[in-house]
Amino acid sequence: MDQKNNKEINFKELINPYLKNWKYFVATVFLMTILAIYYIKTQAPVYKTQTSVLIKDAKKMSAASGDIGVLQSLGGLNGMGTSSIENEVGVFESKSIVEDVLRDLNFQVTFYTKQTFSSVELYGETNPYALNIIQEKNNADLPKKPIYINNKGNEITLSSAEWEKDIITTFNKTINLPFAIIMISKNPSYKSPHKIDMSKVYFHYTTFDNAVNDYQEALKVDLLDKDGTIIKLSVDFQNKERAKVFLNELVRQYNIYAINDKNIESKKTKDFIDRRIVLISRELGDVETQKEGFKSDNNLLDLPSEARFNVQKREQSKAQLLEIGTQLELNQILRNSLNKKGTGDVLPLNIGLESEAAGRAIQEYNALVLQRNKYLQEATPDNPLVQSASKQIEEMKSSLSQSLQRNIMTLELAKRKMEVQLGGSEQIIDKIPTQEKLFRSIERQQQIKENLYLLLLQKREEAAISMEITAEKARVIDKAFTFKKPVAPRKMIILGVFILVGILIPFSIIYLRGLLQSTVIKRTDIAKLTKVPLIAEIPKLRGKENILVSFNDMSSIAESFRILLTNLRFLLPTKDTAYTVMVTSSVKGEGKTFISTNLSIILASSRNKVLVIGADVRNPQLQRYNPEMKSAKGLTEFLSGEEPFIDKLIYPSGYNNNCDFIYSGSIPPNPTDLLQNGRLDELLTSLKELNKYQYIVLDTAPLLLVTDSFLIADKTDAILYVTRSEVTEKDYLEFLNHSIKDKKLKNVGIVLNGVKESNFGYGNKHGYGYNAEEKKWWQKLLKF
Repeated sequence: MDQKNNKEINFKELINPYLKNWKYFVATVFLMTILAIYYIKTQAPVYKTQTSVLIKDAKKMSAASGDIGVLQSLGGLNGMGTSSIENEVGVFESKSIVEDVLRDLNFQVTFYTKQTFSSVELYGETNPYALNIIQEKNNADLPKKPIYINNKGNEITLSSAEWEKDIITTFNKTINLPFAIIMISKNPSYKSPHKIDMSKVYFHYTTFDNAVNDYQEALKVDLLDKDGTIIKLSVDFQNKERAKVFLNELVRQYNIYAINDKNIESKKTKDFIDRRIVLISRELGDVETQKEGFKSDNNLLDLPSEARFNVQKREQSKAQLLEIGTQLELNQILRNSLNKKGTGDVLPLNIGLESEAAGRAIQEYNALVLQRNKYLQEATPDNPLVQSASKQIEEMKSSLSQSLQRNIMTLELAKRKMEVQLGGSEQIIDKIPTQEKLFRSIERQQQIKENLYLLLLQKREEAAISMEITAEKARVIDKAFTFKKPVAPRKMIILGVFILVGILIPFSIIYLRGLLQSTVIKRTDIAKLTKVPLIAEIPKLRGKENILVSFNDMSSIAESFRILLTNLRFLLPTKDTAYTVMVTSSVKGEGKTFISTNLSIILASSRNKVLVIGADVRNPQLQRYNPEMKSAKGLTEFLSGEEPFIDKLIYPSGYNNNCDFIYSGSIPPNPTDLLQNGRLDELLTSLKELNKYQYIVLDTAPLLLVTDSFLIADKTDAILYVTRSEVTEKDYLEFLNHSIKDKKLKNVGIVLNGVKESNFGYGNKHGYGYNAEEKKWWQKLLKF
């Protein structure tokens, strides 16, 4: 049961400082709630945009088939494929794909329009301007403040708080800014947004690398199901259209990557074929040039035709040569016959001469011979007709002989010419096998190159067709769409965070103040530091309260001193003589004189005679309650022997007829010597012998500062050790513990002075006075 009570008390002790300061919690929570509402109003809504794609199984692809398959061994052309969906997630998250996406999108510049509480992002049809970055400037400082843009007609004005003067330019003209060279044009598809103020349009600029990093961090890639191949892509952007464009372009770029990966074999094959086609084209040209040169050098158009022609020509030459020989022989025979024949002999006519002239000449000759012979049959040789005919025959014979001689010469010339021609034909025919061999070799190379060239052209088309018909790897399940409910600002979370901060601020302050608090605050602090009983808590005086209690005083201070008196009686021993009570403290300012005086008044109120002695001769404080007695003689004069009579040192307090004072008197130069000379013992003994006072209260000096109080301590029945809330250091109580342990002090009770009402261990709710009433919560709130 005791353990439960202790736990309950400890728990209450822990939360009590926070419960006492509940009004600060209410104030900070209220203030943070206002700030949270304002913060939510100033934040533009951010929406989640998402798309999902199905990753198909990547099959190994072969761009080459059939004859071209042999090319795979030339360059290590293998199919590509993957079965790890985690790799595809990594591709989507990579910086390379984001870079390729942003190169096609102008996302380095973001336009906004300023509204009452927040700014609205402009993109696509809502953006009146199209800004193109022509060139980034390296090592240039990026703008930290927004750049406002305003146009009147075709004139543009750019302004920024970072610039000394505005930049005035026109549309479709290069603009040299400190960080980049840009060009601004009108957006032809611009549509004025509904209920949005477009009077304050500005933009933010960032480098391409920074944009890539920002979009890469914003992109979230997750597997919809760990056992499936559906990937979910999402971004949280203020502008919905920008988010959709980014995600759709990301999927498109991924498919380009996938197609390129799948077509790597086809591409390598096509590249190889292209290189081979160039090489084969060059080699084919060389062969055709060689063929052309061979024909040109050998005067050939067509080798088989040429061969046939030369063979035919040779045969013709042989036949002609034979014919010419025959004619030559006939002409020689005929000429010989002509030379041998007489005047009356005729020549053979149809012996095969080809010369018509010679034939006619022979005919005419034979006709003359026959005519002469006919004449001779009827006349003698001397007959004129015979002689005339003979003469004509001789002339004809001479002419015919010359004609036959010319024929012979012509035939011999033709024979030699034909023999030369026959020799040329035979020589050409002899070269034909070698030429044919060489020509066939050249033609064979030409045919091989032509066939290979045509084959490569065919396979290049096959590879190109294979690349074109490759299917996309990522099939879009859901095109990029935006959720209706914004993901930021999260109003309830922000409100909760601000309220939590509103709670934590006073909580932290109170906790840290308690953690760093080096002075005692309330009775529990004293209970933790010492075993010396705390016999009273004296509340802190309010502004208009009297310092001294009065007769029949029902205030909380009077009640606390009555409790002090009650608990003090438990400390005092039972005896018939006057009780001596010493009131001291650790340092100056803890209220020992205040406690001494008010305790004496309470003691006197119960019809006890009380004497208060100002035993702090170094720093007299008792006379401050009666300034008129500031120069009155007192304890110093008695101890020094200047005033030996005690009754001349006792003065009425002026507050209660049963309470008298012995003031400290003048400040001596040697207070310690005076307290040790024995006169103080004599004073106390004399006062007790008078049997006039039931209580003698000694207002002494602080223990930590001087040793005066230790010299008096053994002469007292009880010691009231005064501490003050928020003034007395916790280390001072350690000094008290050592003093008690060393038996320098005995029968000690602690009084906690200056305690705030909220820090009372008891009575803080109802008060000490009988007329004290508990305040309602609304009364406390109104007071606050």
